Amino acid sequence: LTLENLQRGFAEYEWRWKRTGMTDARRSYRGRLWLGEFPLDQRTILLPAEQGLGDTIQFVRYAPLLAQMGANVVLEVQPELKALLSTVSGVASCHARGETLPPFDVYCPLGSLPLALKTESSSIPAAIPYLRADDARVAKWRPGLEALPGKRVALVWAGQARHANDRNRSIDLKLLEPLFASEGVSFVSVQRDLRGGDAARLAEFGITDFGPRLADMTDTAAVLALADLLISVDTSVVHLAGALGREAWVVLPFAPDWRWTLEGEGSRWYPS
Repeated sequence: LTLENLQRGFAEYEWRWKRTGMTDARRSYRGRLWLGEFPLDQRTILLPAEQGLGDTIQFVRYAPLLAQMGANVVLEVQPELKALLSTVSGVASCHARGETLPPFDVYCPLGSLPLALKTESSSIPAAIPYLRADDARVAKWRPGLEALPGKRVALVWAGQARHANDRNRSIDLKLLEPLFASEGVSFVSVQRDLRGGDAARLAEFGITDFGPRLADMTDTAAVLALADLLISVDTSVVHLAGALGREAWVVLPFAPDWRWTLEGEGSRWYPS
């Protein structure tokens, strides 16, 4: 996958269910697993989220394609994403994990959709934007953003501390200090969970901290829609910005996650 040999990569990606620490969510669903073997016609297909928020945002792009193929598309996603993903084109209904699901004929975990639809590097569906910020949420956040002078740059410097690869994804906020001297720029934090010393450092540099006021990813989407740029480590917020078509600069480790590949300054998954 990192080398962009996607057909072989996504075939091998099915081994993820055998990985230590990975729950085989497929056992939780009655019905037939669909991996593209037959036309969907008017069948109802359930697309359950299976990994992180970023994975869900990345692969929900396939829902409109399934709807165009005649399927009735039902999503089951993390609660933080329910409101945001309910508006994805072609989605008949969107449910948070734990909610009662409507009847369905087949199911396909979101991470298996590239395999089912035989995705190659040249055929990655990138109809950007496929997510849109809610107008009411944008109106809610607009006064706070527009009150800031100059360009507004959103920041995320850490993911979840309990992530198995956290040390290769998160950085110390102090490493961004040289940025804070930039003229004509107002920085805003959309970091949900602060670590020791972060709050004091944000206050020291006069950075507006929106993190505690973000109720869910719909709020974060509204802030990104109003910001001029996102600078972030590899977290779900990067996927959100990409799906919204907002410009993002991603801080990556030497050996990045597969979806960012090894060469070039852009992403086939998120052209912005």
